[in-house]
Amino acid sequence: MDTDKVKNNVKRLREQRLLSKAELARKAGLSALTIDRVESGMPCRMDTKRKIILALGLTVEDRDQVFDADGEQAAPEGTEA
Repeated sequence: MDTDKVKNNVKRLREQRLLSKAELARKAGLSALTIDRVESGMPCRMDTKRKIILALGLTVEDRDQVFDADGEQAAPEGTEA
């Protein structure tokens, strides 16, 4: 089951912006449960990724900073951007 996990930087970027899951969810037009699932590595739709990227104040071109195309984390955990 853990092999299906998708690493991403959503939690790190959200915390850097001092946003709660609920605040990010509201800005993205998603539920807090969806944000929680994405942060825990559950796969999500392309549209959900786009909404999260834009809600973090990034552009779609910055997607590799949030969701790495290869499924690897874009920056090592604990590393500040």
